Amino acid sequence: MVDYLVLGDEPYLQVNECKNCGARYFGRRNACGQCGSQEFQQARVSDTGTLRTFSIVHRAAPSIPTPYVSAIVVTDDGTSVRTNLINIDPTPDKVVLGMKVKLATYVVGTDDEGKEAVAFAYEPA
Repeated sequence: MVDYLVLGDEPYLQVNECKNCGARYFGRRNACGQCGSQEFQQARVSDTGTLRTFSIVHRAAPSIPTPYVSAIVVTDDGTSVRTNLINIDPTPDKVVLGMKVKLATYVVGTDDEGKEAVAFAYEPA
């Protein structure tokens, strides 16, 4: 569903990394927000990380099942990822700050031709 999710045998996230200062960005950038450089290289994001913050969402658009966990994960290489947590009971007893998580993919829908739309999230490691 997004350009920075690279699918294959082992799916992973890919960022545009500033060649000058190392700042990382999902999606296209014209210039680095940290140093202003216009030179980037693609870099793979670590598949594992730590839950930095989260919110349990109880109200969403009509087609979105609730509750779900919206989160910020900081990967083991320091990349901050806005994501959802899956495969966990969305309660404060189960979702704990600092918990270890890993990248996961899942099918969110199928078009009329049978092609699957795949999204990413993180799940308990």
